[in-house]
Amino acid sequence: MVENTLIQALGITIEEVTPERVIATMPVDERTRQPFGVLHGGASVALAETVASVGTYNLVDQVTEGCAGLEINANHIRAKRDGVVKAIGAPLHKGKTTMVWDIKIVDEKENLICVSRCTMAILKLKK
Repeated sequence: MVENTLIQALGITIEEVTPERVIATMPVDERTRQPFGVLHGGASVALAETVASVGTYNLVDQVTEGCAGLEINANHIRAKRDGVVKAIGAPLHKGKTTMVWDIKIVDEKENLICVSRCTMAILKLKK
């Protein structure tokens, strides 16, 4: 599912998936930096939405349902120039048609880099 996607292009790795949380990592390198040499806010948002998407998909009936991002916001707290960031997502709401995820992105020392909230739509798949 990851091959030839933004997940692969950004080097995102899914580390853990449980009903209570999803953890993923992403390098801070030439793929994810903005022109001034720091982690691009859009890369952080892509990481956050990836965590929410994987977490939601894990919780739905994968035969009859899919999911897609409905809304996302992010506050970029601290700049990061290199290394790896880790996103930890936890569901705040597990509904029948939407799920809301809280995602914190931290560096190797657990410093908060970004905080995001993502609402996912649960979609019925056509038969």
